[in-house]
Amino acid sequence: MPTTAMPNTTAPQAQLGIGRVCHQRLRPVGHGFDYPTWFLLLPMRQLRLQPNPSLRRNRGGWVSFHDADHGDGRTDCLAWLDEHLRAEGIHDASGEVWLHTYPRMLGVAFKPVSFWYCHRADGALAAIVAEVNNTFGGRHCYVLSGPQLGWGQELVAHKQFHVSPFCQVEGSYRFRFMRTVSAADGCGRSVARITHDDAQGPLLLTSVSGELAALSPQRLRHALWRMPLLTLGVVARIHWQALRLLLKRVPFFGKAAASAEAPAAHIR
Repeated sequence: MPTTAMPNTTAPQAQLGIGRVCHQRLRPVGHGFDYPTWFLLLPMRQLRLQPNPSLRRNRGGWVSFHDADHGDGRTDCLAWLDEHLRAEGIHDASGEVWLHTYPRMLGVAFKPVSFWYCHRADGALAAIVAEVNNTFGGRHCYVLSGPQLGWGQELVAHKQFHVSPFCQVEGSYRFRFMRTVSAADGCGRSVARITHDDAQGPLLLTSVSGELAALSPQRLRHALWRMPLLTLGVVARIHWQALRLLLKRVPFFGKAAASAEAPAAHIR
């Protein structure tokens, strides 16, 4: 799959991706799933200047986006992100910021991981922030930056946050992000891959991918027709897969003591 830097357009458009989420556990027993999914890819600086009429932001609806679901819960999550990047020593992310995330559905939000693609003014990547939530109400950010940062490049971060009771807080993550852009409006394909390694090697393989098209009432209706209860389905499937792991007698480690307060990890 070819990779490309983001185009330097004057008015980027919000995207809706429709695709698959895949997960494979390799040890101590094999276990995997592959589900259809859809997600939003939002140009946050452009949306600050010009709201998208197809996106219900900070208000109710079947599908909506709420800033308070990200960062420190404030009503302007982009302001939080800019402050967070500066605190981590990243001062050149003045270009567009694309947020890959799930929406709220019927007022319910659960976002296992969201990705912030932060660009410089020239369109090159300045940082990627992986914002991880667990089912215990915890949130943690892995900030990826440095000379190795780029589309298609492998980025490594040490695991610092409790996500699954079937994995210990140890080892590292290997991230790889790819995006193709086939038109001026940003349509194309997005792929995010995460490999969790422990002391024995690869343990979990996860990916989320989708075909991108401009967010519009027609595109939204198409996604809702296929998956009308997206967020509720994510939560239900997490608990169903946990039950399957218990039945397979995969070791259960419980919740780490301070998982909700883990500091951000800054990887250069």
